[in-house]
Amino acid sequence: MADPADLARQRIDKWLWHARVVRTRSAAAALAAGGRVRINGARIDAASRPVKPGDVVTIALDSRVRVLTVTGFAERRGSATDAQALFRDESPPEPPPDSEPSAAPREPGAGRPTKRDRRTLDRWRAGEDD
Repeated sequence: MADPADLARQRIDKWLWHARVVRTRSAAAALAAGGRVRINGARIDAASRPVKPGDVVTIALDSRVRVLTVTGFAERRGSATDAQALFRDESPPEPPPDSEPSAAPREPGAGRPTKRDRRTLDRWRAGEDD
């Protein structure tokens, strides 16, 4: 059994791994060392930085930002339902996908556009920007 003082705080890399934010502990350490994790608004650069209950952890993952409030710790990594008990997710909602297409659709394997195709595409884009 762990000492009660040890459960009052935990390393950020272990907590991210136990909370199933990342798949491996080394990925959690790389995330922290890369400066993509903030604790209470302060950027961290070491995986050994401890977190305690009530801390707000902000994580930049791919094209998404997650804001998690630490509510508890675990001695070892458990199931996904156990992991959800370790934090409260306060992330902003994901923006809805754009209803407008970003560009004119092209047939797969059509190759490079011809000069005529590029001019048509330029006229189409200019018409949207007006």
